[in-house]
Amino acid sequence: MPRRSAWVGALLGVGMMAAIDEIVFHQILAWHHFYDRSTPQVGLMSDGLLHAAELVMLVAGIFLLTDLARSGRLAAGHTWAGFLLGAGGFQVFDGVVNHKVLRLHQVRYDVENLMPYDLAWVGAGLLVIAVGLLVLWRAQRGRRSVAEGRG
Repeated sequence: MPRRSAWVGALLGVGMMAAIDEIVFHQILAWHHFYDRSTPQVGLMSDGLLHAAELVMLVAGIFLLTDLARSGRLAAGHTWAGFLLGAGGFQVFDGVVNHKVLRLHQVRYDVENLMPYDLAWVGAGLLVIAVGLLVLWRAQRGRRSVAEGRG
């Protein structure tokens, strides 16, 4: 089930990237909170809600992945492609929509020029998406080869 495998991978990718963002940038580096347009207490609560959502995504994704694997329907290449596309998609969405359109928070505060941070943030997400597309292309190509009897 390549399509389902890709969707499960995407769910895990979004959850994992949200976890990395929340743990590294919100907690360890303390660069921002998910919602920084209010009090520090509201910012901390918004981080907790993001953390809860990411945990739900990760747990649900693991259960779905396990179900596919146990039934022998897991398409590993499509799962990895979905994982990378989900992770990169989260990063780009966060950088463009949350940071610039909705202005929920910035990548970092107390710096004069945000442009290098914004470019690195969105650029990293686009790079992960590009790798995910390459992995998806290879997975689909390999699947066609097997279907045609060449694999």
